[in-house]
Amino acid sequence: MAGWELPLAATPLRLSCKAITLPSVSDTPSSDTIDEAQQAINEARERLAGIPAELVVSNHVMGLYELAAIHLGSEPPSLVEAALAIDAVGCLVEGLGSRLGPDSDTLVAALSNIRLAFVQIKNAASAG
Repeated sequence: MAGWELPLAATPLRLSCKAITLPSVSDTPSSDTIDEAQQAINEARERLAGIPAELVVSNHVMGLYELAAIHLGSEPPSLVEAALAIDAVGCLVEGLGSRLGPDSDTLVAALSNIRLAFVQIKNAASAG
């Protein structure tokens, strides 16, 4: 829908992920390459274990929010796909509530915003 933008949440989330580079793997990897890849995986797991679960889950919630926004913003909007992503956000945000930590209020606001956007786009699609 031309001129339409998703409302932004009141406060930004403090989410970040540090990108890692895995060694390249050929068609027939050597044992050294496999060992390097396993070491990179182990290091990534160690870093992930040091991040609070609420932050990782919140990051996934925002990924689902973005997925919904992508489907709502497509031409024509993919309402079925957007609804699934929005329902997944709802399950996590409403199901986990304050367990999502200090960003839980922001996630509740984001859920309300994407639901409102869905209704507006669905109504506009029905009218036009």
